[in-house]
Amino acid sequence: MPAPVEPRLFALPSPPSSARGLRTRAALVAAARAVFERMGFLDARLIDITTEAQCSAGTFYNYFDSKEQIFSAVLEQAKEEMMHPGTARVPDDADPATVIEASTRAYLIAYQRNAKLMGLMEQVAGISPEFRRLRHERAEAFVARNARSIANLQARGLADPEVDADLASRTLSGMISRVAFSYFVADVELDEYPRADLDEIVRTASRLWVNALRIPESDPGGKEQS
Repeated sequence: MPAPVEPRLFALPSPPSSARGLRTRAALVAAARAVFERMGFLDARLIDITTEAQCSAGTFYNYFDSKEQIFSAVLEQAKEEMMHPGTARVPDDADPATVIEASTRAYLIAYQRNAKLMGLMEQVAGISPEFRRLRHERAEAFVARNARSIANLQARGLADPEVDADLASRTLSGMISRVAFSYFVADVELDEYPRADLDEIVRTASRLWVNALRIPESDPGGKEQS
């Protein structure tokens, strides 16, 4: 028999069914994000969130059970933004190297926007097994998405067929996320090291991704080169 699924301590309730309820919930999440980014997770109190949202504690408890649960909602919103940052300016027929560079840029820009939350997630995951699991699940979602993309490229004959798509995704996704954390969270806090600009980070990270998978690079006219 499969092992029983452990219930999530901070599992999010179903979203409200009414437009007004959705607006109120969104306002609470936005207020909580502002408070967490300003005060940190440990120092933030529910009264700080309700004051920021200009609502009562009773209203808060209509939507969330605890500070931890609304922090999960804030992180989930950030994850969705980073999972689907949008690359609308990339043509549908763009070559893989161009798509990878555009995707890397969009992800890093989204990460930079959410850098304070990413730093808080690391801090809270260090003391909370539940948030450590939440961080793991978030990382797995990125790995699974990128593994599907790599497998698709392999099936089209555009990536090294000898590498395992899942392991390649774990390696390359870990590289990108660690670079993002280093430049947008850790280095900002330390303020001790010379900083590369975003364009340089995107170019280097994209080239390493392309080279690792032996993906043909495009020429200036947009044609793939073998």
